[in-house]
Amino acid sequence: MAVHTLDVLGLKCPQPVLKLAIMAKSIPAGDTVEVMADCESFPKDVEAWCGKMNKTLLFCLDEGGGKHKAQIQF
Repeated sequence: MAVHTLDVLGLKCPQPVLKLAIMAKSIPAGDTVEVMADCESFPKDVEAWCGKMNKTLLFCLDEGGGKHKAQIQF
């Protein structure tokens, strides 16, 4: 099980989740994706995306300075 990193800092809604959706096509089941984002709607957006795509949102933390870190289990 690998951990993949997606840096979408500087991108605004809906780009962070769209980039995640594109990356998701190549992520094997059991792997984890860690996403760094600074879009203010990202926590809500990533939670909704995970629910829709049946992925497990392990956490979405406020890193300070408007940045968020999320981990998603595939």
